[in-house]
Amino acid sequence: MKSPPLKQTRNGTARSLCDVLDRVLAQGAVVSGEVTLSLAGVDLVYVNLKLLLASSTKMLEVLDSGIERRPLA
Repeated sequence: MKSPPLKQTRNGTARSLCDVLDRVLAQGAVVSGEVTLSLAGVDLVYVNLKLLLASSTKMLEVLDSGIERRPLA
């Protein structure tokens, strides 16, 4: 089975999905979104999504650095 081609970046180097995922986990990323389901103009379900993607090592660094955390609510 042939592996998928690597994507070229602006400077001409190739990066695989594994390289990108490694970088995201090392740096950390936050993804957020909202979904509202409604029927006849009445909102029935509202979902607020927040996803934090980081390695456990990065999370421990952030917690040990003394950055003030605020509650999620």
